[in-house]
Amino acid sequence: MTQGKYANVNGLRMYYEIYGKGQPLILLHGGLGGIGMFAPILAALAENRQVVGVELQGHQHTADINRPLSFEQMADDIAGLIQHLGLEQTDILGYSLGGGVALQTTIRHPELVRKLALVSVPFRNEGWYPEVRASMKSMNEQAAKAMIGSPMHQAYINTAPNRDDWQTLVVKRGELIRQNYDWSKAVAALKTPTLIVVGDADAIRPAHTIEFFELLGGGKKDAGWDGSGMSNARLAILPGTTHYSIVFSPMLAPTVTSFLDAPLPKAE
Repeated sequence: MTQGKYANVNGLRMYYEIYGKGQPLILLHGGLGGIGMFAPILAALAENRQVVGVELQGHQHTADINRPLSFEQMADDIAGLIQHLGLEQTDILGYSLGGGVALQTTIRHPELVRKLALVSVPFRNEGWYPEVRASMKSMNEQAAKAMIGSPMHQAYINTAPNRDDWQTLVVKRGELIRQNYDWSKAVAALKTPTLIVVGDADAIRPAHTIEFFELLGGGKKDAGWDGSGMSNARLAILPGTTHYSIVFSPMLAPTVTSFLDAPLPKAE
């Protein structure tokens, strides 16, 4: 079993685990979760690369500190970890909330990211279906109490340094995901090769995903018989897959690894 380690970044004692060897890949989990969210695909990802699983502020092994949760601050934490590990460039795979952090890491620190893979991630809050946004608004103290005994709560109390911080995490996450944000301008300016993966029954609207792909330069024209008109962006829609089952999909790991293993596009 891999022994977890801690890195001191931006006043945070951040927990991480390392698997395999090769080109580094940072894994960023979804809200209220941890590295264990990637258990179904971790071995496949680590076959030919060095996978660094991270737990974000307040999540599982990484204790909370006295600051709000923000995508930008957590992105700076990831940049700090990359530098702590002495990595010149790394790939990043982020799922859901962790995908927002991965995207902001690439926006704020593009020199640190070789390739970016985003799983079930919107670039603005309106990308979620209205009923999902309504559910996000209900993440408060009462929701935290209602979730006691759930698998996410059990995983938290099994790993967290301060078990009593569960309610704080749920409330802070609620405050984060209720915020309005629109990163379209920054997304349109990205040069990093990016893969977007969603389920065909995801919590994110398909039209939003297509807009995301187009902002990154994809879907603008026929790529031609030789593929010369293809952009740096890739899009994968996994059939029969929801926002909550996508990390269990047998199609996810090969989709991600084929993207990561492909040669980098030639500099223009």
